[in-house]
Amino acid sequence: MGMGRPREFDAEMALDQAMEVFWRHGYEGATIAQLTEAMGINPPSLYACFGNKEGLLKAALDRYTKLRGAWMDEVVAAPTARAVAERMLMGIAEKQTDPANPPGCLLVQGGIACGTGSENVPFELAARRAQNEDQLRDRFVRAKAEGDLKESADPAALARYVSAVSVGMGVMASSGADREALRQVASVAVQAVEAQSADRSE
Repeated sequence: MGMGRPREFDAEMALDQAMEVFWRHGYEGATIAQLTEAMGINPPSLYACFGNKEGLLKAALDRYTKLRGAWMDEVVAAPTARAVAERMLMGIAEKQTDPANPPGCLLVQGGIACGTGSENVPFELAARRAQNEDQLRDRFVRAKAEGDLKESADPAALARYVSAVSVGMGVMASSGADREALRQVASVAVQAVEAQSADRSE
C-alpha cells in the first residue's frame, strides 16, 4: 500500500481541523496523534503532505490568515479610524467568545509554552500578528492624511496600541473571560482612539 495521502483527502477541511487542534492546545500541546485523528489521516500522510509538525502549523496558519484576512479587509474599510478600531475590537469580542470556535486567538494560543525545537513558532505567530498591525497602520496613516486623525496622532503607535489590546483580549478569552468583559475592554480602547480623532466641529 502506498503511504501517500488518500484520494478523498480534502486539504482545506483537514487544515481547518488541524487549526482547531493547534488553537485549543497550542503548538507544544498538540500531539501528532491528536492532529492526525482530527484530520482523518495517518502520520505518514501528514509527513508526506506537510513535512513535519511545524510545516503543518505553517499551513494551518496560512489558512487562518486567509480567513482572517477577509475579515481584516472589512475592518479597515470602515469610514473612520474610530470605526476601524470599534469594528475590529468589538468583532474580536464576538469572535473570541463564539462557542463555535475555541476561545481566544490562534495567533496567541498557538505559541504559548513552546520549548526546545519549537523556538521558531512564536516568531512565526508574531510575524502573522504584525501583518494585521501593518494593515492598521496603513489605514491610520490614510486617516491622518484625510484629516480624520489629529495632526499630533501617531498612526504607527495607534496601530500598535490597537493590536496590543487585541492580543490582550485573546489572552483574556482563552482564560475564560466572557463576551461582556471583552466588550468593556474594547469600549475603553475605542474611546482612546476617538481621543486621537480630529475635532470636526470647528
